[in-house]
Amino acid sequence: MKTSSVTLLIGYACVLAGCGTKPVQEEQKAFRLSDTMMNRIQIDSVQTQPVRSELTLVGKIMADESRVIKVFPLVGGDVEAVEVELGDFVRKGQTLASIRSGEVADLERQRIQAQSELLVAEKNLRVAQDLFETKLTSQREVVAAQKEVEKAQAETKRIQEVSRIYGIGKASMYTVKAPIDGYVIEKNVNRGTQLRSDNADNLFTIGQISEVWVLANVNEGDIGQVRTGMDASIQTLSYPNDVFNGKVDKLYTVLDPGTKAMTVRIRLDNRSLKLKPEMHATVTLRYEDGGKLTTVPANSVIFERSKQYVMVFRSRSDIETREVTVLKSLGDVAYIRNGIKPGEKVISKNQLLVFNALNN
Repeated sequence: MKTSSVTLLIGYACVLAGCGTKPVQEEQKAFRLSDTMMNRIQIDSVQTQPVRSELTLVGKIMADESRVIKVFPLVGGDVEAVEVELGDFVRKGQTLASIRSGEVADLERQRIQAQSELLVAEKNLRVAQDLFETKLTSQREVVAAQKEVEKAQAETKRIQEVSRIYGIGKASMYTVKAPIDGYVIEKNVNRGTQLRSDNADNLFTIGQISEVWVLANVNEGDIGQVRTGMDASIQTLSYPNDVFNGKVDKLYTVLDPGTKAMTVRIRLDNRSLKLKPEMHATVTLRYEDGGKLTTVPANSVIFERSKQYVMVFRSRSDIETREVTVLKSLGDVAYIRNGIKPGEKVISKNQLLVFNALNN
C-alpha cells in the first residue's frame, strides 16, 4: 500500500511539473512595429477644420488684356517681308514686317516738295529783308515772306512727324514695329499679302504673358458660392501634374444669355511661361460650408468590405483599427463625422500594410 501511494504521488507531481513535455498551446506573440516599418510609415494628428466644398469649372487661359496690343497697318500695299513668327519674343521697336506702299511713296514726294518750298521761302525772306534795308521794299513784303517761311516749316514738320509715326524707311517702305516687349500671340499676315488702305484687320497681336488670366463659367445655381478673393487651383492638359494657384479677382455680373452662366476671372502668375493663351484649363474653387468637423489626411482612410477604417497609433505596440464615418473627402483632407477625436494620431502612409498585419 505504501508503494502504491508513493507511485501516485510521484505521478501527480510529474503531471504538475510537466515532466519535460511541451505545453498544449503557446501564448500568442504581441504585435509590434519593427524599426524598418516605423521608418516607412507616416503619422499625422487628427485636427478640427472648417468644412469646405469645391466647384469644378471649365476655363480657358487668356492674355491679360491690359498687356496686349493689336498692331494695325497704317497704310496699304504689298507685304515684302515678315520678320517674326507666332510665339516669338520681340522687343519694343523691333521690325515685325515691311510693306511697300504707294501711300508711302506719295508721302516721300510730299516731303521732298515741302523741303523745296521751305528753301524757296527762306530765300525769298532773305531777299525781302535785303530790299527792306535799302528802302527798295516795304515792311509788309518782309512780313509776308516771313509767313511763307513759317507755313513751309509747319508743312515740313507735319510730314516728318507722319513719317516718324509710319516708320517710313527708304524706297517707299513702311516698317511695322513692335509697340511693346512681348510675345507674338497672333499673326495674320504673310509675305506677299496685299493690304488695302482701308484694311480693318490687325496684322499682329503682341502680349506680355508673365501674368495671365483664366476665364471660367459658373452655372447660375452656383453663383452664390463665388466671390472675389477666393483661392483657385488650375490644371491643364499640357501639364497634368502641375497645379497653378491664383485668386478670383473679378466677377462679370452679366450672364451669358445662351448658357445662363456667369464668367469669373482668375489672375495667375506665369513667370515660368508654361501657360499659353487659348489653353483649356480645369478650375477648382474652394469655399466654406459653415461649421467644423474632425479631419484626417485622405490617404489615411482604408476602405474594406463597404466600411471605412483608420489606423489609430498610440505606440509601436499599441495600434488600433478604428471604424469611422467619412462625410466626404476634399483634396487631401477627409472629413470624419464620427469615430475619432481631435488630438489622436493616425497612420497616413503604408497604413494598409499595418492593417493587413493586424487583421489577417
